[in-house]
Amino acid sequence: MTKVALVTGGTRGIGAAICKALQAAGHKVAASYAGNDEAAARFKAETGIPVYKWDVGDYDACAAGIATVEAENGPIDILVNNAGITRDGFFHKMTKEHWSEVIRTNLDSLFNMTRPVIEGMRARGFGRIVVISSINGQKGQMGQVNYSAAKAGDIGFVKALAQENANKGITVNAITPGYIGTDMVAAMPEAALQRVVAGIPVGRLGKPEEIAQMVVWLASEHGAFATGATFSINGGQYMA
Repeated sequence: MTKVALVTGGTRGIGAAICKALQAAGHKVAASYAGNDEAAARFKAETGIPVYKWDVGDYDACAAGIATVEAENGPIDILVNNAGITRDGFFHKMTKEHWSEVIRTNLDSLFNMTRPVIEGMRARGFGRIVVISSINGQKGQMGQVNYSAAKAGDIGFVKALAQENANKGITVNAITPGYIGTDMVAAMPEAALQRVVAGIPVGRLGKPEEIAQMVVWLASEHGAFATGATFSINGGQYMA
């Protein structure tokens, strides 16, 4: 059955793969993005998926953006909180700005995006909320205290919200990708990338499509009994 899906950070990398997979599954998809107009235009031309620009760290911008998406596409049934940034550096050298930017985009955004849609989902008796967290929210990572803290917070958000809404037909789940073959990972120095791959038992980077297919399953009726769960997709690099 066709549902309306909104994917944040949906025009590149894992987000783009999620949008395409949800579209292929028959859903009506919208993608939000923050700043790369060229990539967004290219994605829209390639897929026909409408794109919307706003900062997920800004509650008012999210509320306004969601209102526009729903006016043009219908009530949001599936929300994928995928948008994220990194501002890496050792904590003893980290600036307040770099801490706050990551917390706003990677953690505050969950409130900003989910709060405007949750009442509608409850009233309609259906909702699928998927949060893209990270392996580093589970195990931590040197140089990413801000990112690891935000991504660990994502998992706590999922567990609590799932309990509040399970009896309303709403599921809330987290996916924690390991190292995935996106442009961001590909930009790593070759030696560092080789060290990463050497630490992955399956011997390769993950594919964005492998994350996307888990989202499709969670968004479907087949995933209705999964809620409050954390799905690790990391090639065996960290087994929680």
